[in-house]
Amino acid sequence: MCGIWALFGSDDCLSVQCLSAMKIAHRGPDAFRFENVNGYTNCCFGFHRLAVVDQLFGMQPIRVKKYPYLWLCYNGEIYNHKKLQHHFEFEYQTKVDGEIILHLYDKGGIEQTVCMLDGVFAFILLDTANKKVFLGRDTYGVRPLFKAMTEDGFLAVCSEAKGLVNLKHSMTPFLKVEPFLPGHYEVLDLKPNGKVASVEMVKHHHCRDEPLHALYDGVEKLFPGFEIETVKSNLRILFDNAVKKRLMTDRRIGCLLSGGLDSSLVAATLLKQLKEAQVQYPLQTFAIGMEDSPDLLAARKVANHIGSEHHEVLFNSEEGIQVLDEVIFSLETYDITTVRASVGMYLISKYIRKNTDSVVIFSGEGSDELTQGYIYFHKAPSPEKAEEESERLLRELYLFDVLRADRTTAAHGLELRVPFLDHRFSSYYLSLPPDMRVPKNGIEKHLLRETFEDSNLIPKEILWRPKEAFSDGITSVKNSWFRILQDYIEHQVDDAAMASAAQKFPINTPKT
Repeated sequence: MCGIWALFGSDDCLSVQCLSAMKIAHRGPDAFRFENVNGYTNCCFGFHRLAVVDQLFGMQPIRVKKYPYLWLCYNGEIYNHKKLQHHFEFEYQTKVDGEIILHLYDKGGIEQTVCMLDGVFAFILLDTANKKVFLGRDTYGVRPLFKAMTEDGFLAVCSEAKGLVNLKHSMTPFLKVEPFLPGHYEVLDLKPNGKVASVEMVKHHHCRDEPLHALYDGVEKLFPGFEIETVKSNLRILFDNAVKKRLMTDRRIGCLLSGGLDSSLVAATLLKQLKEAQVQYPLQTFAIGMEDSPDLLAARKVANHIGSEHHEVLFNSEEGIQVLDEVIFSLETYDITTVRASVGMYLISKYIRKNTDSVVIFSGEGSDELTQGYIYFHKAPSPEKAEEESERLLRELYLFDVLRADRTTAAHGLELRVPFLDHRFSSYYLSLPPDMRVPKNGIEKHLLRETFEDSNLIPKEILWRPKEAFSDGITSVKNSWFRILQDYIEHQVDDAAMASAAQKFPINTPKT
């Protein structure tokens, strides 16, 4: 988890523009670097580092002797980098997982490179020999990427929008900052004056398609056919593997545990995998809630069952309200549900950073969208409509749950890992017949629950615990977080403020 930033064709002084890169320093508290591009006085990279792999040679932009014309700035984890290195017999110069991008690009061009990466990533790759710039982002947008581009070819790229909004450019008073689309890569021509021109934008992976890198991974052979026992066995194999490959780190691993089905399955599988890998430290699990919140009780049950070193973080309504502004600044969204659900995750991340040495944090994000976990899936008119809705939610994850999970952890220099969004696991799940995936007997995620029914991974009552919205589960039974926020906001906004809302917020003017 790092912060990346780059400018191409800046017409303002670079040393002034570089101040904007400091807005994302929280993403990489271990080190930072700015580097100008040889021969292009108006192009530069900025990088904030969280050292998770290769403490010695992990600084970016990554450049290796073999390809002096390639510059790479990337944020993410490429879980299959060693497998690909051995398969193609690449000679590595560092232990950094991102180095694989340089070798793959040299071997087969950008399209093959992006399709081969098993992991989460956002990158900027510069090829000065062929005068090209490439941007790329993983299938679900687990790693963030924003860009701003002007008509005359000034390009600015950053992990978060806050690193771009204050940049100066002669052609426009305000740069239009947009998220880079997940599952896409873009090819741009680099001109002699350092400015760029977009050549093409390509979708490199649809969530339903088995990824190209499946040819080279070490997963045991899956059984063909859709018999229920076959499917359950395949899902267990793929989920186990999704957690196992994410153990790749030199830092301590922890896990968020809300006591719901998803985080409990992740925590239990993770603990099992850490034992098998003979990791010497106990797994720390983290739960947050107000006193007598249902989540705290459920998480405690799971932690006792799996034997983790469990931490409970209590907060009250004042503490939640106090961090609202910080949370919204971190999120860069005013989506109501996202903000409401982010406060708990922000506070627990703050606790982890301050009180423990866990840096790589596992979580259950993505499961609800993939496995049709929301209550309204019971109302789907047909399995095919439910499938469509599930895929729509996955496409938009980068605007909501994945955004919340990345920004609230990144705000405190933690790296998030999400096994449910593993390429192999999710594409297999989405390839199953639609009627297998819908809620059954009034229970959502029936297939997922059934898959782990006989595993004894987590307590039975947790395995079959109904869906609880994260922002509701963390609050006390007496007073919901939703209500607490509503009551607080009532006193912050008066009729006069509502009447002048259009002047203050001309875009998407608030109606309530």
